[in-house]
Amino acid sequence: MRTVTEFPHEVIEEGELTVPVSDGVHLAARVWRPAGSGTDPVPALLEFIPYRQRDLTALRDSSMHPYLAGHGYACARVDLRGSGDSEGVLQDEYLERELRDAEEVLEWLASRPWCNGTTGMMGISWGGFNALQVAARRPRSLGAVVTLCSTDDRYADDVHYMGGCLLGDNLSWASTMFAYTSCPPDPAAVGPGWRDLWRDRLEGSGLWLDTWLRHQRRDAYWRHGSVCEDLSAIRVPVMAVSGWADGYSNAVFRLMEGLAVPRIGLIGPWSHKYPQVGRPGPAIGFLQHCVRFWDRWLKGADNGIDAEPVLRSWMQESMPPSTAYTERPGRWVGEQEWPSPKIVHEERPLGLHRIGEPGEPVRPDTASVRSPLTVGQYAGKWCSYNAPPDLPYDQREDDGGSLVFDTPPLEERVEIHGAPVLNLEFTVDRPVAMAAVRLSDVARDGRATRVTYGLLNLTHATGHDDPRPLEPGRRYRVAVPMNGVAQAFPPGHRIRVSVSTSYWPLAWPPPEPVVLTALLEGGTSLVLPIRPEGTGVEPRPFAEPEGAPPVETEQVVPGEGRWELSRDLVDYWSSLRVVKDLGTVRFPDTGWEVSRHAWEEYCSQGEDFSSPVGRTEWRMGFARGGWQVRTVTRTELSATPEEFRLNATLDAYEDGARVAAKTWNTTIPRDLV
Repeated sequence: MRTVTEFPHEVIEEGELTVPVSDGVHLAARVWRPAGSGTDPVPALLEFIPYRQRDLTALRDSSMHPYLAGHGYACARVDLRGSGDSEGVLQDEYLERELRDAEEVLEWLASRPWCNGTTGMMGISWGGFNALQVAARRPRSLGAVVTLCSTDDRYADDVHYMGGCLLGDNLSWASTMFAYTSCPPDPAAVGPGWRDLWRDRLEGSGLWLDTWLRHQRRDAYWRHGSVCEDLSAIRVPVMAVSGWADGYSNAVFRLMEGLAVPRIGLIGPWSHKYPQVGRPGPAIGFLQHCVRFWDRWLKGADNGIDAEPVLRSWMQESMPPSTAYTERPGRWVGEQEWPSPKIVHEERPLGLHRIGEPGEPVRPDTASVRSPLTVGQYAGKWCSYNAPPDLPYDQREDDGGSLVFDTPPLEERVEIHGAPVLNLEFTVDRPVAMAAVRLSDVARDGRATRVTYGLLNLTHATGHDDPRPLEPGRRYRVAVPMNGVAQAFPPGHRIRVSVSTSYWPLAWPPPEPVVLTALLEGGTSLVLPIRPEGTGVEPRPFAEPEGAPPVETEQVVPGEGRWELSRDLVDYWSSLRVVKDLGTVRFPDTGWEVSRHAWEEYCSQGEDFSSPVGRTEWRMGFARGGWQVRTVTRTELSATPEEFRLNATLDAYEDGARVAAKTWNTTIPRDLV
């Protein structure tokens, strides 16, 4: 990314601001704005997240927000209550109080003398979620939103559940927030009351995983904050952004289809990162793109951005399987409307071990599978957080425990754009079962690169709000949608569909082994969204990525990232261990040092479906001079066929003395999961 030091406007920064909200809590804020905005007010942009603007996001914030400020906007980065240097306690995601806080912060921004009364919201992940949620509440000043790596559906398409299956990332993400909500504010920023604020967090934040596990179906808890419940409530322009390596690309397709406002969709090859630093590359000049969007919808500039394709996607070329990519070869393709009427949904019947041609008659047959627990160890993360190696590896080992269907070698290039779907007619021999469906690009030498995948808890066949036990031996028919993608398959390669009955640790396995029998009588088929050659439009090219000079940091202790798979052929234990270590980073301007070390482990033994267990540990540390505090949070999740078992501990230390200790031990009934 090119560092820019000269902007159309001189930028001033105001740190350690506080924003009062109606219940008396004060939220920590930092503002970058044009120097002349005191006499010539400008629109204000809000990013409202819990990731600590003074340290954990300081590097990213310093590159992004001053850049936008230099192009004529007042940019506010505000910590949610109970996070960073804000007062209060953070008890869960997207609570009513959080959304009210956001509305009040927008009102505060709009009333500043340097703001012209117009505001926008932007953010990635949590900040993308609440930008959409606040837009649906229609605060008076809000004129547009930019949402990245977020979703409109908190149950069916989020980090917690996918297709009614409990995701391993539910534990991983809960453990992340368990650690973050236990961190103290900076005494230099909040003063001598910092211990009281920290104590409130340690006592009141709670164990969110317990809450999430008590809502295993789509209920009112998940409908709150799911803007898909009423997309018509959003009446301001929206830019929705994600990447194929991210977990949230599907929301871009749905928002482009369902919103009735000016909208722009953008999906690149990236992981869970802003596109100006996106990996796998190529990264793009996303901040310049944002300036054009804000100029059009907050300043009324006639710059033509609203005449560009409604959806721009990176059409990925074939690549050998790898757990990390620096770049994904491909090209940008544009669609003037979505769904595109030019995309052909081609249905191909599945026969025994093969994918037939459209309309081809299939000989009646059956194929059965009972997948081992080790299927899924090469799946990578549900969402790549650009913490490689976390992408799926060669699928042949996972395919060994799956039903596999291949096309013949392709005679010509095939491009798909959208969500492939597997129509599956089946029987099972147990009342609770899942189907994990993967679409792969199989090279001439047999290497299989996963292109996309989908999960379905088969007890949710008639809906996520009313799951029902399956009747062993009864014939069912379901559609299993896979994540949307843009992918090219070259001549000579084969397209593969694989179906398994477990996919651990990406998803929690069913209570007991299941035999699934696919009925291959014409009703089991693969639907591919074919993008014919020469369709769509050629989108405007993106500029090279730019950003403002980042804040100075010093790497005091190096970090590391590691993924380790192991199998014990005596006791048959299999294990995936993930290490995510930031090391220790020092901020010379404040003397603040931050340490972060996390590991996750996912284990199972042989064919014992009661053996899977996930364990995490986070160690967070903060220091200045000779003073230091640290927290250690541990979480363990296991299950029997009847219940989940959750154990967690929290320990906090100041200058080596333990100042807080908490323990949780609880069980939660399984609800057809």
